[in-house]
Formats: sequence, structure tokens, C-alpha cells
Amino acid sequence: MAPCPAEAAQHEACRRSTSYRILVAVSLGHTFCTEVKVTTRQTPLPESQMGPAERLLNVILNSSAHLWHNRPGLDVGGKWIPATERRTQAHRGATPVKPGLHVAAAVALYRQLLEVYQLNAELMARFASYALKETEWRDLKVACAALMLVQPRAGEAIRGEDGAVAFYDDDYRAIGEAIVLFYEQGSKAMLNPKGILRIAQLLEQPEIATLNREAGFGNPASRKPPLGRWKSAAKQWLLVRERNLPMLEGLVKAGFKETIKKIARKAGYKPDTQAFFELLGWKQKQSEGGHRDVGMGQLDLRRAERFDGLSEAEVCERIVAGKLSYKEVVGRLPAGMGLTPAIMIALFPSLSDRDLRLLTPTLESLGLLADAQVRARWEAAVKASTDQRALNIAKNVKNRELREALEEAADAAARQAVAAATGEKDVHVMFLIDISGSMQGAIEASKDALSKILAGFPPERLHIATFNTLGTVLKPKQASRAAVVHMLQGVKAGGGTVHAAAVRALHQGGVRIPDDALLVVIVVGDEGGENGEQLAAVFRELGYRVDALALIDCSQGYRGHTVRQCSAALSLPFSEISVTQFDDPYQVPRVLKAIMEAPAASGFGGQTAWVEKVMQTPLLEKGVLA
Repeated sequence: MAPCPAEAAQHEACRRSTSYRILVAVSLGHTFCTEVKVTTRQTPLPESQMGPAERLLNVILNSSAHLWHNRPGLDVGGKWIPATERRTQAHRGATPVKPGLHVAAAVALYRQLLEVYQLNAELMARFASYALKETEWRDLKVACAALMLVQPRAGEAIRGEDGAVAFYDDDYRAIGEAIVLFYEQGSKAMLNPKGILRIAQLLEQPEIATLNREAGFGNPASRKPPLGRWKSAAKQWLLVRERNLPMLEGLVKAGFKETIKKIARKAGYKPDTQAFFELLGWKQKQSEGGHRDVGMGQLDLRRAERFDGLSEAEVCERIVAGKLSYKEVVGRLPAGMGLTPAIMIALFPSLSDRDLRLLTPTLESLGLLADAQVRARWEAAVKASTDQRALNIAKNVKNRELREALEEAADAAARQAVAAATGEKDVHVMFLIDISGSMQGAIEASKDALSKILAGFPPERLHIATFNTLGTVLKPKQASRAAVVHMLQGVKAGGGTVHAAAVRALHQGGVRIPDDALLVVIVVGDEGGENGEQLAAVFRELGYRVDALALIDCSQGYRGHTVRQCSAALSLPFSEISVTQFDDPYQVPRVLKAIMEAPAASGFGGQTAWVEKVMQTPLLEKGVLA
């Protein structure tokens, strides 16, 4: 049966995203006419019109979480995915990516930060300070440090008309140095040696060097990439550790020996004494010019010997006596021995919480999780998780109980992110989930993203409804990923699109928001549907005072504008996140924290408390531990 002319016309109207009224005539024994309003497509705010605050929020919500990967991958539209056999077959035209820096993601992130700097240098300086102290996003810290080290504001003297020094400009390069040199015992904020080295590697990348030259950073005629103050900062970092040998020894034991050598070579570091070379097991030879005078004598090199010829008991004794770490041991074990339960128990005190989570399949295969003490320590490590990588680890675990514990860790990470963002505030959240016909190809991605985040919200403050032209209230049986998956498994896409139907369904279901509470509305869909002003009118009509709007964008080509129009009509802060961001286990908590920041009390439209928090961050000051 051929589609009726009205359906064909409406479909074509949506496809072309134009705005007009069409006449519908249907012959079913009689004729009737009606008018159908086809919504228009409005493109997002052009990048050229985005302010620094919007660009900065976009960095947090939609940038790649990782720039460096230790395994081969594929570049699919600028996004890195692992080069598994299944994915390689599915993306045959994708560009292979070698282990190391994913250049496309690095250039995209650096360009975004550079654009923020060019629009508002102080905001970028404060964001770099914020990134170090308030996030665990290591690659973001590297990119921020790289930019601040090479940008031109370096405390130059500003002279008056008489030539005398009137004042000094801000020294934002010192913030880059402060990121490199920051030290706080036991802190996760400071950069490890890999981070220090990666700053230089990022700046040396030809595409990044081109961006810096085009921005006026460094000498445009120079063939060398501009490194700014990286070398001087790296030398100070090395000097501090040479003068505090226990710090250097700790880094060597942690497996950073070769990385420290690379930093020293790249920075041109000359140590004070040969003890630096001895601790690194770094044999020296004289240069062609014969100018070297440190390390040219007899060196007492410390080198890790293999455990060949030793029994299992002797290996365990060496581990305990030397307090060796997992990384120090695994590469030195005899070929026929491997990692045994006894050796793992000897290494157990050296394992961090993160190590324990990553080694869950190994602990399971060795049977160690049956031990009460090991199990208790492992469970504590799982509960301390701040990301959702446990979901990926769970795929390699056979025991159902262990898999469920790892999934609970992912839920706990989401809950921690929400709690950190909301604090003591009473924040209610509405999730409006689009299940209209336009979501047929995207509904599974939508459900997968929701399964990772919904369990992070307190059930008494979480209100969920799906909508096409009919709104339906959903309630998970409990606050867990499994319950959310169960709740969504019967959801199918089909029908028209009316966002307000979900709002009305929640109101009819008895959802009321206390007067002193904040309300954040998160729409999951492609924004197709009614005019946003109509949605705003429904919020007002039902007495819902919305404080912030966010969109998890699931569009597949067609993109409406309902949520953005509603945000503008209500003068609300608006956040937009691509649904693909929820594929990254590290990105999920970051996104949740950013979109859950309550709107600013000052009421400025579009200004979130998160941006205000960045602007209130004190600028880092360079401090050197001597």
C-alpha cells in the first residue's frame, strides 16, 4: 500500500527541515482537510558566535577524554576506538592509529583551548588552574600546561610614554610552570613523569606547532616547534628530585625510570652529581666535544636483575625484602614461572585501589578472591572507584557476583559525581526521553547512556518520563544499573514528538518540586518536535520552575531545536552533550558533574555555576620544593 500524500509530504518536510503548512487530504470513503504544522530545523549556535564560557563548557562535555592510548586503534570521524577484529571489520575505511598520541583528538582539544585563550586569556588561565586542582583528567592537564607554557603573556614590563616601567603584565607562563612543578604528597592532582614528558611531545607535534605559530606563539621563522618554558620547568622538576633522592627512587620503583631519562635528554638536564645517573642505572659516555664532567667516573649503576634461576619462594622473599611493586616484578619473572598466587600475595601490599580493580580478572583466575582478606581489600577498592572503567573490566570476569560488584562500582562513581556537583543543595532532576519515530536508529545508544547515569541520582529526586505524542512515567525498581536496564528494556521508538507530553505525564503522576529546591531538566533525544516556546509555556503552566536545561544529543543527521528554544524562552543555562561521550568510562562522571552544577544564583541566562566556579579559582603560583 502506497503512503498517503500527506505522510509523504510531512516526511519530505522533516527531511528538508523547512517551515510551512501542508494540506492533508485523506480519502477513506469521505474527504476531510486539516493543517499540519511542520517544525523548522535550526542549526546550533555557530562556533564563531560562541563565547569563551560556552566553548569552555563544550571542552568539558564533548572532548575526547584520552589523547594517549597504549594499544592500536582506529580513527573513526576523529574519534579513537580500539582496533579489535570486530570493530576493524565494521569500520573498514577507518584510519589505523598506532599506540601513542591520537593526533586528531589532541589537535581538536588543543584548538578548543587555544580559542578560549584568544577570547579570554584570564578565563583560560583560571581554567588551567582549575584543571590541575579540581579534576583527575590527566590529558586535559597536559594540554592546559602546554598552552600556558607557550602563550606570549610572560610578565613583560609595560613602559609608559617616558620609557620608564609603569607595571608588569600578567605572567601566565608561570601557571604552566606551576602545573609541572606542583607537588603534594599522596595527591592525585600532580602530574607524573609521563605527564611532564607528554607536554613536550604534544608541543612538538607538527599540527600543534602549526597552531601555535599561527597564533603568534614563538618565532614563525623557526623550524623548531615552540616549547616556551617547558625545558626550564622540566629542569627544575628534575633538580628537585635529584636533591631529594627518595622522591627519585620512588619514581624509579614505580616504573618511570626510562621516562625520566627521556625528560632529561629532551630538556638538556645536567645533574649536580653522578648519583642521579647511578639511581637511574644510566651509563654515560663522553660527548664528541669532551665537555661532560658529571658521570664520567666509575658509576655504581642500579639495575634490576631478572629472577631467572630463583624458586617461587625465593622470588617472594626478594619481593618482600625489597618492597617491590607489581610493575617492577612482572617483567623479571622466569619464563616458566609466570605470575603465581604466592607471588601475587607477596605483591599485594604494593597494589593501589586502581591496580586492584584493573587486576580483577587476574585475581579471579588465580583464585585469590576466595580469600577473605583479599576480598575485603578488593571490595574497598571497588567502592572507591571514581570512573566507570569497571564496566569494561566486568566483561572479562566470569563470576556473576564479581560482575555485579563491578557494575555497582560504576553506579557508585556516578553517585559520587552527582553528590560532588550538588553538595548540600536540594536538586531534583527530570529526564525526558524521546522515543518518537525519529529515534529508531538511536534508541539503543540512548538506553545505553541512560543505564550508565540514572543510577547516580537519588531516587526520591529523580523523575523519568518517555514521550512521543504520549508521555509515560518510568520508575526503576531500585537505584542500580541493572534496575535501569530492566526499566528500559521494553522501550521502543515510534510515533510523533511532543516533549510537553512527558512533562504533563510527570505532573499527572504527582511530581511536585519543593519551592526551595532546584530543578534540572535533561532531555535525551534529537530535539525534533514542538516549538520550544510551547514547551516553556507548559513548564510555566504546571508550576515547574526550571533552573537549568541540558540535552543529550542522539541526533543522526536530522536535528530539531525544541530544547534550545525552550532554554532561550526561559532564559536558562543550557548544556549539550553528544550521546557518544558516554562510551568513555572516564568521561561519564565528568559530564555528570558539569551538567549537574546548579545554575548561578545571580540569574544570568546561560551562565552556569560551573563557569563561575572556574572564574573563582585562584591562579596557580609556582612553588619549588627544594
